Amino acid sequence: MNKLLTVSLEWMDARFPVSKWWNEHLAEYMAPKNFNFWYYFGSLAILMLVLQIVTGIFLAANYKPDATQAFTSVEYIMRDVEYGWLIRYLHAIGASFFFIAVYLHMFRALLYGSYRKPRELLWIIGMFIYLALMAESFLGYLLPWGQMSYWGAQVIISLFSAIPYIGEDLAVWVRGDYVVSDVTLNRFFAYHVVSMPLILAGLVFVHIIALHHVGSNNPDGIEIKKQAKNAKGWPLDGIPFHPYYTVKDIVGVAVFLIIFLGIVFYMPEMGGYFLEKNNFFPADPMTTPQHIEPLWYFTPFYAILRAVPDKLLGVVAMGLSIVVLFFLPWLDRSPVKSIRYKGIIFKFALFLFVVSFIGLGYLGMQAPTPTYTLLSQILSLIYFAFFLLMPFYSVWDKTKPVPERLTD
Repeated sequence: MNKLLTVSLEWMDARFPVSKWWNEHLAEYMAPKNFNFWYYFGSLAILMLVLQIVTGIFLAANYKPDATQAFTSVEYIMRDVEYGWLIRYLHAIGASFFFIAVYLHMFRALLYGSYRKPRELLWIIGMFIYLALMAESFLGYLLPWGQMSYWGAQVIISLFSAIPYIGEDLAVWVRGDYVVSDVTLNRFFAYHVVSMPLILAGLVFVHIIALHHVGSNNPDGIEIKKQAKNAKGWPLDGIPFHPYYTVKDIVGVAVFLIIFLGIVFYMPEMGGYFLEKNNFFPADPMTTPQHIEPLWYFTPFYAILRAVPDKLLGVVAMGLSIVVLFFLPWLDRSPVKSIRYKGIIFKFALFLFVVSFIGLGYLGMQAPTPTYTLLSQILSLIYFAFFLLMPFYSVWDKTKPVPERLTD
């Protein structure tokens, strides 16, 4: 049996670099030895991407992208397709867990300076993944053809009309019609199941290749690739990703799936955060819901949009709140990467940023009132101040000396 396996691998290697890829990206890829809890979420994001693609294929097999049948086909999946309810919940709730993994993955980059040199391009590719994920989620949001799906898409697409000169034509081009209609549903379905998954998968592949080229960061922000090699030819503070971190990631996946499946089976709506009650009613263009809001992972940016009285300036502010993330590697001028060795100024600034982001997320879910609008404006200023003032406070901050070797 072993001989047959060896011969098969040799035959395969002569025609496709299986062993080469296995060694470069797993068995011989040297990772820092002090990864902690925060380093689970990259692997978990890949897990959720695979889950979304697999469940999406099964859903697409029974879904009808037609305005008169879309909502009914979703009900058919939930009630008549064997285990259709489970597949639908895994996909719908999986989108929220995908964003949870991505947001925590991005937060880890903020903690340990994973966007700093030599990982600037890696961060930019990651931001394109984030944008593609947002686009994929938005495209899929319309497909159930429920009340919130329809009116949420109507509101978001109408934002394009705020762009001077080309706005109205651009909104019509996105919809494929003058209103959200069957044409919009059909093209959103095509983009959601074909083009965006291909783009996402391609970006993730490039992201991993770029990561393995420059090497993984670590909680100390020390570049292990620059270290001398030990007797095994490993960097002094490096260990092979497989089997050490593959086993570690399996533990993280198990815990993650327990939480994920617990919500899928016992509280899939999650109080309306994961599945909104208005989406259990078919889309009615003649009846507008009292309060239209996007899903929770869009609400921080939606709150920034609503915080600005002028529609065009609100769209600009919302766009800039995402674009500014691309420039993070050049805004942070601290002599150290990791928060472990940064001073109190950066730690306080990061704390305020987290508070502002969570606060904006909450306010984006609420009906607008003068008080909430004022709070949104204050938190929006804090959000932007974190980035725009970073070139100054990252220099003023008192830092600690970075050790030569990784700490535990």
